[in-house]
Amino acid sequence: MEPPESPVIFSKYANAIAGHHDAIEIPINSTAVDFEAELAFVIGREAKHVSEEEANDYIFGYTIMNDISARDLQFQDGQWSRGKTADTFAPFGPFIVTQDEVGDPHNLAISLELNGEIMQDSNTSNLIFTVPKIISFLSQSMTLMPGDLIATGTPPGVGMGRNPKIWLKNGDRMNVSIEKIGTLSNHVIA
Repeated sequence: MEPPESPVIFSKYANAIAGHHDAIEIPINSTAVDFEAELAFVIGREAKHVSEEEANDYIFGYTIMNDISARDLQFQDGQWSRGKTADTFAPFGPFIVTQDEVGDPHNLAISLELNGEIMQDSNTSNLIFTVPKIISFLSQSMTLMPGDLIATGTPPGVGMGRNPKIWLKNGDRMNVSIEKIGTLSNHVIA
């Protein structure tokens, strides 16, 4: 896909939150549930009209997110909310690591393993938009609040982009690992 000119924004609601070792539930109305390894960051203080140069001052820390997506629902609707925010579709963790421990968030190995096989293997240096760019972009039109969790985008290798496509199924196990942060592990139930 061609990279977008500006960040693509969608929301995930509280019902989508899941933790380390929690089950990811496949909705009864979807047959195309996908995985996306992503670096995420947590806002530490209120942020409005923030420049890219000052954006790091608003970050509490970094964590891992698996941006689970029901592709059939996502593209059926013409907008992404229903396909992205089904119950358990925002697993994150297992930790929030502070900026000083992570160092440069734009140079971290990131990978996703599905049932023992590497599906995604990349580095955050390949992000289309930097963390400061995302914070600045969002804060121009909305106030970011402490505790807001923002994902940054996924590397190649998602199930939708494979031939044949790989969709999550009952019993699958996923591990998303990001250097200096850890590994987020989840299993799938139908």
